Amino acid sequence: MASAHKKLDALPATAIAGNDITSSCLYVGSIALMHAGVWAVGAMLLVAGVLFLFRKIYGEVVGALPLNGGAYNVLLNTTNKYNASIAACLTILSYMATAVLSGTTAMYYLASVVPAVPVLWATVVVLAVFMLLSIAGIGESSLVATVIFIAHLAIMVLLILACVWYVARNGFGLMQLNWSMPVPGGRGVLVALFLGFSTAMLGVTGFESSSNYVEEQKPGVFPQTLRNMWIAVSVLNPLIVLCALMVIPLASVPDHEESMLSFMGLNVGGRWLATLISIDAAVVLCGAVLTSYVGVTGLIKRMTLDRILPQALLKETKRGSSPRIIILFFLLCLSVLFLTNADTTALAGVYTISFLTVMAFFAFGNFLLKIKRARLPRPETASVATVSIATLGVVAALYGNMRLNPKYLVFFLQYFVPAMLVIIIMLGRKVILEYLMVWVSGFVESVPGLAVLGRFTISRTIRQLNRQEFVYFTKGDDLSVLNRVMMYVEANEITRKLKIVTVLKEGEHVRQTYRDDMKVLDRAYPDISIEFIEVQGEFGPALVHRLSTEWNIPPNFMFIGSPGDRFPYRLADLGGVRLII
Repeated sequence: MASAHKKLDALPATAIAGNDITSSCLYVGSIALMHAGVWAVGAMLLVAGVLFLFRKIYGEVVGALPLNGGAYNVLLNTTNKYNASIAACLTILSYMATAVLSGTTAMYYLASVVPAVPVLWATVVVLAVFMLLSIAGIGESSLVATVIFIAHLAIMVLLILACVWYVARNGFGLMQLNWSMPVPGGRGVLVALFLGFSTAMLGVTGFESSSNYVEEQKPGVFPQTLRNMWIAVSVLNPLIVLCALMVIPLASVPDHEESMLSFMGLNVGGRWLATLISIDAAVVLCGAVLTSYVGVTGLIKRMTLDRILPQALLKETKRGSSPRIIILFFLLCLSVLFLTNADTTALAGVYTISFLTVMAFFAFGNFLLKIKRARLPRPETASVATVSIATLGVVAALYGNMRLNPKYLVFFLQYFVPAMLVIIIMLGRKVILEYLMVWVSGFVESVPGLAVLGRFTISRTIRQLNRQEFVYFTKGDDLSVLNRVMMYVEANEITRKLKIVTVLKEGEHVRQTYRDDMKVLDRAYPDISIEFIEVQGEFGPALVHRLSTEWNIPPNFMFIGSPGDRFPYRLADLGGVRLII
């Protein structure tokens, strides 16, 4: 990702995620119209309302915990690694499906202009090109994203103006015809609104992406990205649907489901506008591929720093990008592309459930933040009612989509279960290695040479895992709090040593009873050696950096309790120090 001196301004930061969320107008309008008919505009406005509530939710969570990782980050700092890993796994699956589905759809649009384009292999090229752009660095890739974003918005405005001109010349005859049409499927208005809302929620995919690269944004930029994306999708999607109702008959929408905007352009402006929209669709959907690369890199980097994934992925280029993470994601996307043979139904199943579940996890994380991290400073606060209504909206959309397409759940589980197995193996690798040691020891008599070599290799791996030390900064916590710290470390980390550090001002001393508490803890947890250290100074970023350098312990292996309102630093200033109590 970006180096420390190259942070993103509001426009490029918005563009990276904005290409994903604004590209939704290319497909979500037709889906909503087929399920809600003329009530699709109302469904779009309901989506805009839910997204407005999520602005508050994301603003509070990321404002309090301004670190890469999105839902993973908030659950890691409020629960444990296992729960956080579930959210991370869902997010990674969502990014994989987004990249492949966006790339494939982009090439279908391109094929409508240039029929000779081989969609499958053209998608491979798209994924490879944006892999190389991501490796080049976020600054360079954000420039590409910004150009795509501005061009896409301009062309959508042109389409809307062309529709207005068409209606001014031809009147509202088509609108009256569409209004007289029965509700799709013979359903009532409320059911049509519900189904239209459920499918239209796919139009906000990408809203969560900005939280996965918040550390690459300048201070104060993240709330601006949320505002900009909300305005774009709340204006663009309802207007596009309203224009469609005025310029094309509802009966023709199913025949042009994948390219409704091009069909609208053909009706109101002719072949040149239809071609321009098709080219724009191909380009902006490619921009959504870039969003996936940027978002997933920030997330996987954070997971790797927390030892959930292999440390080899952390290697960076001089530009600050993480090529091994990017290449791994490219290979995973290729596997999905070839295993599904670019089957958009299977991809949509993974996409829908993953994305909506991630949003539900984020709302759940907001509740946990209010309960467990109430003292943590935050720039804004979402009310309990706001979070509850937003959660209900996402859960309803999730139910509605699965009710419409039950096979989506099957497609989703085919990818989610193997991914979670990998995460579970990584989290429990020490226990697995210990059982493997017992199994290998059983071959000492029959294959002694192989058994000895196997035991030596496994033993060395376990020692390497245990070698990592961790740090907890205490503020004079009582024994019950320190016991909770030990329980957390034992349950979530692989280590044999914990440094408990208290930072004292000049002239301060630790009472003897506190030292006795440390001895009690050391006896209670024989598998973890506790070292109590007194440090003179003031707790803050400078001290964390100094101790991290002296002890060769990364900041993300250092823990603290929730700081109060008077704490003069942001959590991000501490370089990744984790909240555990």
